[in-house]
Amino acid sequence: MEPTNNPDFQHGYTSGVEGVNRETYEGYLSSQINTDWLSERIQEKRTELANTECKLSETTEANRTAFADLQAHTVQVERLAKQISQREADRQVLEADRDQLRERRTKASPDYSLLAGLLFLIAGISFLAGDLIISHEIVAYALNIRNTNEAWAFAVGLAMVSILLKPAYDRLIEQPYKEDPVKNGRKYGRFKMALAVFSVLTLAVLGWFRYEAYRTDQLKSAINKSVRQLQLNTDPTAATQTLSSSTLNQIEKQLNESSELNLALVNSPWALLSFVLSGILFALAGAVCLGIALPVLSAFWFRWLQADIKLWKLRRRLKRLDKEIAPLETQLADQLTQQNVLQHNLDLLPNLAELKEERQSILADLNEFLAELKLAQTDSRISNFNDGYGQGEATRTGLSDEEQRQLRKEMLSLHNNGRKRVDEPRITGNGTPPTNGTNGKPQGLRPYQTVRKFLSDEL
Repeated sequence: MEPTNNPDFQHGYTSGVEGVNRETYEGYLSSQINTDWLSERIQEKRTELANTECKLSETTEANRTAFADLQAHTVQVERLAKQISQREADRQVLEADRDQLRERRTKASPDYSLLAGLLFLIAGISFLAGDLIISHEIVAYALNIRNTNEAWAFAVGLAMVSILLKPAYDRLIEQPYKEDPVKNGRKYGRFKMALAVFSVLTLAVLGWFRYEAYRTDQLKSAINKSVRQLQLNTDPTAATQTLSSSTLNQIEKQLNESSELNLALVNSPWALLSFVLSGILFALAGAVCLGIALPVLSAFWFRWLQADIKLWKLRRRLKRLDKEIAPLETQLADQLTQQNVLQHNLDLLPNLAELKEERQSILADLNEFLAELKLAQTDSRISNFNDGYGQGEATRTGLSDEEQRQLRKEMLSLHNNGRKRVDEPRITGNGTPPTNGTNGKPQGLRPYQTVRKFLSDEL
């Protein structure tokens, strides 16, 4: 049970004796307690708001410092990444050139070895030289060009027919066969077979012509021996070496036979076929040999003296790029580590948006509490006024006429004196009206307390 000396108990007892409405003072107590509670919450919210403002300021400054440090490393990371990407692009270009060159080198692999290419080259040059000699003989004697330089110039022009035939052989026979051996194999085989038959035929004609020339040479040797024998049959003791008419006739007959043999050999159809077929064969054979030898030599020239040297240069450039990229990657890794550490530290800082939202929430709560405090103080004062009014009304009904007149005089005197002095404050610093230390009665109701004391003394 509550002690009887409690101010609220005393006030309630007095109000009960006087018959004052209890709900008025209950409203006052409720408003007063709500005001005290709101005052405490407002103070807590103000402290919390101050702490949040301080934390927001510190976090903003920490974010600014961390972001500045982070930007310095971010700039370095972007610079190093740009340099590495540029060198990587150069590296990719070099690798693409290297792969393309390797592919070209692989495709340029010849069907024949270098030794075979050299042999075909020697054979082609030999055919050109033989054709050149035959052409010179034809030009010098058959065409009756006696100027040596002019004859050789014309002979070289005729011999170069092999060079003229080489592109035709390459484009019509060799190149289609290399591109599609299955499709063009029959045409290539026919050409090789025709060339082989023509070569054998030419060799047969040349062999027969050599036999005719050998037989003619032997007959001429026999005639020459016969002529020398006739010359040796003269008398060696004679003062002068004179031949008889019969001997001269025999010698002349032998010489005529030798001339006829030479003329027969020159007019032989085998000689004509030998010159014609050998010229054609040398031209075709020279074109075929050069058509085989030059691509082989060109392939080896490209592989050894062009592709390999360029590949070596590309390897050196790639190694140089690797040496340049390695330290840049190390620096980039260090900068990325520092950037990640700073980013982690920045992430660990309180979120500014959340702090701002928290500050706004505290301000909203504080404004709400202040509005409620205003209503609570208003209700407290209204309840205080109503309680005093009720007690005054109860006191007035219990007074006699003389006591009411004296009370009115005192109230009038108090009202007049109140105009000459400053009114006492009715609300303390914590939002509660000043009360009497004994019964919690508001100090502004001091005249009514005097009336109560007077009535108690009279009783």
